[in-house]
Amino acid sequence: MQRKGPKWGTYYVGPIQMAVCYGVVIANTLLGGQCLKAIYLIMEPNGEMKLFEFVILFGGLLLVLAQIPSFHSLRHINFFSLVLCLLYSALAAAASIIIGNKSNGPEKDYAIVGDKETKVFGIFNAMAIIATTYGNGIIPEIQATLAAPVKGKMFKGLCMCYTVVIVTFFTVAISGYWAFGNKANGLIFTNFLNPETNHYLVPTWFIFLINLFTVLQLSAVAVVYLQPINDILESALGDPTKKEFSIRNVIPRLAARSLFVVVATIFAAMLPFFGDVNSLLGAFGFIPLDFVLPVVFFNFTFKPSKKSFIFWINTIIAVLFSCLGVIAMVAAVRQIVLDAKTYKLFADV
Repeated sequence: MQRKGPKWGTYYVGPIQMAVCYGVVIANTLLGGQCLKAIYLIMEPNGEMKLFEFVILFGGLLLVLAQIPSFHSLRHINFFSLVLCLLYSALAAAASIIIGNKSNGPEKDYAIVGDKETKVFGIFNAMAIIATTYGNGIIPEIQATLAAPVKGKMFKGLCMCYTVVIVTFFTVAISGYWAFGNKANGLIFTNFLNPETNHYLVPTWFIFLINLFTVLQLSAVAVVYLQPINDILESALGDPTKKEFSIRNVIPRLAARSLFVVVATIFAAMLPFFGDVNSLLGAFGFIPLDFVLPVVFFNFTFKPSKKSFIFWINTIIAVLFSCLGVIAMVAAVRQIVLDAKTYKLFADV
C-alpha cells in the first residue's frame, strides 16, 4: 500500500490508529467472554467455570473468523453486525424499562459516590469512555484515507455510523441509568441479576437472547477492527506477485492473524476490567484521533492565517483536548491500578 503525505503522519497517526483498533479487539474479547459466561450461568446457575475460560472460548471463535481475507469479504458481516446491534440495544433498553417499572425492582440512587478525588478522576474517566463510544467511526475514517472519493462515500458511512451509535448508546445509557442509578454497571446486562436473591429480574430467555445477540455482534466487530492491522502486516509479510491463496501468502497470514488474536485473548483474560479498558482506549486513542489531530491537520493542510479565527479556534481545541487526553489517561491508569489491587490476574468478575 502506497502512503503519501508527511512521514510523521505515517509514523505517529498510523500507530495510534492501529493501537486503538487492537484495543477494541481486546475489549470486545473480554466483553464477549462475559456474555458467554452469562449464558452459561442461565443454563448452569451453580456452574464453576471461570470468566477467563469463556474469554478463551470467545478467542477461539475470533481465531476462526479472523481468517476472513479482506474488508470486502466482511461486507455481509458488517450488515449482520448492524442488525444485531439494533436488536440487543432494543432488548437491553426494554429490559431496563421493565425492571425500572417493577415495584420490587432495585432501589434507585442517583447520587455520585466516592470522595472528592474519586469524583474528579471519575469525570475524566467518563469523558474518555464517551470518546471511545463516539469514536466508533474510526474504521470509516481509516478507509477515508485509503479509498477515493472521500467526500460522498465515506461521509455517508460516517453519518450512518454516528446515527447508529447515538440511537443505540443513548437508548441503553438513559434507560439503564434510570433503572439502576449509580449501581448501573459498565455491562448493563449484569444488572439484570438480583445479587440478593440470585434470580434474574426478567425472564431467562430474554437474558439468553440479549447475550447471544451481543456475542455474535462482538465477534463481527472484533473481526472488522482487526482487519486494518491484518492489511498492514500482510502487505509487509506477503508476496504481491503470488496469488492470495498461495502457500507463500496463506502461511504468513495464518500465523500473523492467529498470533494477534491469541495475544488479545490473553490480555482480555488477564485484565477483566471492561470499563477501565474503554477509558484507556478513549484517553490514548480516540481523544487525539477525533478531537486533536483533525484540527491540527486542517491547520497544516490549509495553512490559515495565524491572525484568522479558524486558526486560533483550531489551536485552542487541540491544546484543550490534548490536556484532557493526558489527564484522562492518568485517570484511566489510576483506575486500573485500583482495580488491580482488588482483583487478581485472571479474576472471575
